[in-house]
Amino acid sequence: MNLAELQRLIRTLYGSKDASRGIEGTFMWFMEEVGELSAALRNGDKEELTLEFADVLAWLATLANLAEVDLEGAVRRKYGSGCPGCGQQPCVCDRAEKP
Repeated sequence: MNLAELQRLIRTLYGSKDASRGIEGTFMWFMEEVGELSAALRNGDKEELTLEFADVLAWLATLANLAEVDLEGAVRRKYGSGCPGCGQQPCVCDRAEKP
């Protein structure tokens, strides 16, 4: 499944609920899921970690749907030509720099 397919799936499954909750309420749920992912990263349980990554990605897709952002296009635009900082693949930016 690619990102566009994920966004369509999430829109089909939850689109009306997401729209009624709105972007602010949805963002709060997204942040809660990020917190759960953080806990799973600390616990080291592979199954829990796998499911929390899926939840975070699904809530991110929900936010993108509400904001009318094509995630696949956004990722391609920002990272499709290499590192946004140095333009290289792999990145050769100083390790202290973001990304």
